[in-house]
Amino acid sequence: MVEKFNGIFYLLIFIVHFIVYAVYAFRTVVGTKSFMDQYGMDYSSAAMVRFFGAPFVGSILMALYIMFVRDGGVNGTWSFFNLIFVQNLMYFIIGFYTININKLGHNEKTTNEGVIAAGVLTILSAVLTYGLSDKIYI
Repeated sequence: MVEKFNGIFYLLIFIVHFIVYAVYAFRTVVGTKSFMDQYGMDYSSAAMVRFFGAPFVGSILMALYIMFVRDGGVNGTWSFFNLIFVQNLMYFIIGFYTININKLGHNEKTTNEGVIAAGVLTILSAVLTYGLSDKIYI
């Protein structure tokens, strides 16, 4: 498996990235109520919180497929890695806009988590896409 990811470094980044996705998937899809309580959200937003978590679940399933099932590993999976990068970048840009510029919905529980987590995920996915480029773009 290590050779599929150009070494242990990129394999670990891949694993860490999708563990973070798994945490957010769990918190938004399964632990919806506690997630909403943490941010002071009304329970009527549960459907949209779960809607937000659904792409994380789909991405995790694809990551598991690439890691454990797909014969070629990451070979030729450029579209998956680029989509993950673009999604993370959009989470970062929109989070930054919401937290620092628009401020819609700010309350005493508002944090910078949406900017920091999205920024870290964007960097991780950029490093993965670049570091695996010899395999994913074949």
